[in-house]
Amino acid sequence: MLLHLLKVDLKKLTNYRTFWIVCGIYFISLALLTASGWEVLKFVGDKVADLGAKVNFSRVPLYHFPDVWQNLIYVAGFFKFVLGVMVIISVTNEFAYRTVRQNVIDGFSRLEFILSKVMTNAVLAGLSTVLLFVIAFITGLIYSPELSFSEMINDIEFFPAYFLQLFGYLSFVLLISIIINRAGLTIIVLMVVRGLELFIMYKALHIPESMAFLFPLESIEALITLPFQRYWFQEVLDHPLITTVLSAITWTFLFNYFAYLKLKKSDI
Repeated sequence: MLLHLLKVDLKKLTNYRTFWIVCGIYFISLALLTASGWEVLKFVGDKVADLGAKVNFSRVPLYHFPDVWQNLIYVAGFFKFVLGVMVIISVTNEFAYRTVRQNVIDGFSRLEFILSKVMTNAVLAGLSTVLLFVIAFITGLIYSPELSFSEMINDIEFFPAYFLQLFGYLSFVLLISIIINRAGLTIIVLMVVRGLELFIMYKALHIPESMAFLFPLESIEALITLPFQRYWFQEVLDHPLITTVLSAITWTFLFNYFAYLKLKKSDI
């Protein structure tokens, strides 16, 4: 039954021309921009050398195992907004073109509609995770001076964390899409809501950093922390915290549950 729901939703998505455009932009950008950082560093190094200074970026193991895993995953996190826009368009189109009503008339329950969207989000998050793993693995093979199995599998636990981060984010997008029902307004809300959360956390409520993971979007973002401080000898969290993981899982469940409650009470 669940597989049937997924097939129905994916069929609707693949009929949208916008779906292919946005997904193409997302996956191509993810591949190019995460894997081309080394060339950018070389370009900067050449420009600095032209000014008479000497900077040896080759000594910075950005793309060496195991650093490459966390580094590329962190950078990839900035592109999830593009995938979020695609989810917004697909969900709001369901209401704009009354396909959600037609699905209910055809025998789908509102719970089944939500489940189809949740499963599609899981597939998108899974595909993105697999693609990023392939990119990071190939990049590490190219740039690592020495290869050892222990270093290649070290920090690989960040990939399940990335999947959870992306799935949780898309679940939040699903919720606000169902609440607002307008693509343009939902995109604007998605653009500003993270900044609003940070303002509430640190300016309005003065939440200590140790408790920040309890907030919805912060719990998702905190799954993958900034890794680049290690290169100027600062401490880096090299694994996802269990408290953050549990908080992110809880909020992800609540996003999807609230989306169902909203749809259940809506006049479609």
